[in-house]
Amino acid sequence: MGPRDTLLAGLARQLGHPSGIAGRAVGRILNRRNRGTVTAAVAALELQPGETALAIGFGGGLVLDLLLRAAAGGTVHGVDVSDTVIAKARAAFPQNIAAGRLRLHRGSISALPLEDASMAAAITINTVYFVADLDGAFAEVTRVLAPGGRFVLGIGDPDAMAAAQVTDHDYHLRPVAEIETALGEAGLILRRHERVGESTRAAHLLVANR
Repeated sequence: MGPRDTLLAGLARQLGHPSGIAGRAVGRILNRRNRGTVTAAVAALELQPGETALAIGFGGGLVLDLLLRAAAGGTVHGVDVSDTVIAKARAAFPQNIAAGRLRLHRGSISALPLEDASMAAAITINTVYFVADLDGAFAEVTRVLAPGGRFVLGIGDPDAMAAAQVTDHDYHLRPVAEIETALGEAGLILRRHERVGESTRAAHLLVANR
């Protein structure tokens, strides 16, 4: 592996599992670059005051902030695989944590450390590229959602992402239709498919219910 591939492989690892100083920098970049997609995804979740919501793979923490605002008086759970990301969120939201409005957990979309049917809504953005077993991951989302609970999945356009060399390293890029099928097989009913913008490279939002 040459120097360029080594660099790209390291970036891919940080995007999938941020750690250390580099991981904190990646979190800031993700907040900035994904703001439009995250904002649109939270809006699509249609949270009501007092509801309990889950952010899976919350990265730089922007999604936690938006969920806390949207679910006024409710509780937000954040699950992430990265200790670096969790520590950053603890430092960023001390008042919400102290008040019990934000609860942070170490885990993944494939093994959510939450009780069955405990979430009114769940959201995950740009995480499924790092999941080998998509069926198992979506089954976990279904398990923790209450009946009728909402799920919003945000993904980059697969064709656009395939053009980025970093995705050659440990990414699982799938056609959108394949992801839609996996949602249905997990018991999640696709309600609508939105694009974040009008470009052919725009991100996709898949909005589903249990």
